[in-house]
Amino acid sequence: MSLSQTHRTIDAIWRIESPKVIARLTGMVRDVALAEDLAQDALVIALERWPEIGIPENPGAWLMTTAKRRAIDLLRRTKVRDQKYAEVAQHTTLYTEEDIDHALDEEIGDDLLRLIFMTCHPVLSQDARVALTLRLLCGLTTEEIARSFLTAESTIAQRIVRAKRTLNANNVPFEVPVGDELTDRLQAVLEVIYLMFNEGYSATAGDNWTRPLLCQEALRLGRVLAEIAPHEPEVHGLVALMEIQSSRLKTRVNSKGEPILLMDQNRALWDQLLIRRGLAALERSRSLGHSLGPYSLQAAITACHAQAPSPKETDWVRIAALYEALSRVMPSPIVELNRAVAISMAFGPAFGLQIVDELNTNPSLKGYHLLPSVRGDLLMKLERYDEARVEFERAASLTQNERERTLLLNRAAECEKKTSI
Repeated sequence: MSLSQTHRTIDAIWRIESPKVIARLTGMVRDVALAEDLAQDALVIALERWPEIGIPENPGAWLMTTAKRRAIDLLRRTKVRDQKYAEVAQHTTLYTEEDIDHALDEEIGDDLLRLIFMTCHPVLSQDARVALTLRLLCGLTTEEIARSFLTAESTIAQRIVRAKRTLNANNVPFEVPVGDELTDRLQAVLEVIYLMFNEGYSATAGDNWTRPLLCQEALRLGRVLAEIAPHEPEVHGLVALMEIQSSRLKTRVNSKGEPILLMDQNRALWDQLLIRRGLAALERSRSLGHSLGPYSLQAAITACHAQAPSPKETDWVRIAALYEALSRVMPSPIVELNRAVAISMAFGPAFGLQIVDELNTNPSLKGYHLLPSVRGDLLMKLERYDEARVEFERAASLTQNERERTLLLNRAAECEKKTSI
């Protein structure tokens, strides 16, 4: 394996393992910024050593062990932080050299959930929570986050730094709250888990169309949250959404890792156990609430797909109605874009295109690659191939995901061929 290949492999491993490492270190040092620094130290050591010694059999355990040892060394050296040192010192036996491998086998999910509740504290703004989530829990770089926000990288970097300082300055506890405090923070936590899942389902950047392990982690955290807050309908709604969406993960790419769009997926390969679990969670959500919230409505939409034997047999009229309901409880131009797709499937591409053309003037979608992608698809169905090609090429120029870029350029080439016939 060449040096560049090794570095790409390390980067992929880091995106998967870094949230777990940072969460465990935060539990040790009670400081998110310091935990991230220590985790980065472990990454630097891996970049130095792995090209020489090879990728370890269990790279996640290697990173965790190395990061913990750095944390222990720091805590032992730092005399000016007596209070934190004393707090951790009484548990030092859990982190001695002899016990380090045993500690790696412990359940770390609780640490991730505590970290999420910590980063969702109301002392942080929503933008700060989102940026910090993408950085710590999804493993995105500052540059990738800046592109997602359509904001300068320096602005995102400052936002993340300020967020970590704010958490530290306010001594935000590393714990899952109870009672009213849990309820008050629940909506923000749901947003974060939803964000994690979406990043895994459709990766913002990189060489892979999906990041299944991130989806699995988000789903597992959602299930844990449903046990903690069993009477909250939207918790079950989010779990239902993730269960049903997860059922398609194996069919979203082919053996080469190339994307397979929803209409082309082999529905016989969708995971029926996950679908049944999702439908049961959706029913629990319905039984607890008088009206469906945004996550439950999205779950109901995915349920329509899951219960349809084929794309033609999908109840697109119901899906369009559900998107209409979703737009009332969660107004968003992206929801409108999805409604346009449903309208086009139910009543024809010309009707969907009319909605999309209205969205073309929305400034918040200026750099959103799915807008020209959807418009290209509708134009293609209307046999306006020249216009469709331009839209697919524009979408390809906006996406940060290499697999998606290739897909869009292939669709543009397909339009060009049809034009020449």
